[in-house]
Amino acid sequence: MEHEIDGWIEQLSQCKQLSEADVKKLCDKTREILMDEGNVKPVKCPVTAPICCADNIFPPSPLSLLASMHRVHSFDDYQHDLSELFRIGGNSPDTNYLFMGDYVDRGYYSVETVTLLVALKLRYSDRVTILRGNHESRQITQVYGFYDECLRKYGNANVWRFFTDLFDYLPLTALIDNQIFCLHGGLSPSIDTLDHVRSIDRVQEVPHEGPMCDLLWSDPDDRCGWGISPRGAGYTFGQDISEAFNHNNGLTLVARAHQLVMEAGVKIEML
Repeated sequence: MEHEIDGWIEQLSQCKQLSEADVKKLCDKTREILMDEGNVKPVKCPVTAPICCADNIFPPSPLSLLASMHRVHSFDDYQHDLSELFRIGGNSPDTNYLFMGDYVDRGYYSVETVTLLVALKLRYSDRVTILRGNHESRQITQVYGFYDECLRKYGNANVWRFFTDLFDYLPLTALIDNQIFCLHGGLSPSIDTLDHVRSIDRVQEVPHEGPMCDLLWSDPDDRCGWGISPRGAGYTFGQDISEAFNHNNGLTLVARAHQLVMEAGVKIEML
């Protein structure tokens, strides 16, 4: 099986899609791994996390923050972003990687991108962690492009179904060395502790409201307290909310994605 997966990874690294049968096999095997992972996936440092934004940073740590592959429009973009990611972070399995959602609906090569990440997860399950983002959703992908891309490249919706069924099993958050809480979106007024996160039934389509929705949709805000999100899902939350959550759970940092940072690719907000 490892030899077969290595072949898939090599093929995908050249931006060549897998056959429908291979995608089904890949998703079925990866689902077996994800079923054993909790909503809060433990991760050990050092780890490279290709993300867009970080809040409440503490003194320098072995957590590397890289700009994410937010839009891949051409084969050159695809190759460049992947080569840069692995050049800076190191190749698997030599480096731990944490990916924080929104692998699809991003340019013309979402199929190849998400297939490669899932193949890396299957091949190096202890080294690669992939979290769910708000775009890992049946409803969102039917609007923003992934569904149509699957139809265009495979002639039917089967590959879209394979992946969206797999997305239901992706962990919602990760915890690096019991100190750094990582997720795609943000905090929730329904969640005070990490145990609350652990108790969520995640194997479902992303709901329109509630704690699971908030973890994938919420954003930090300059104003204190909770606010209504302009996205129409999740909440906005102030620095006071982040500080209280970190204090209650013995955390030093919340690292998140969900928002594109145009300049350095990473935004740091000090406590």
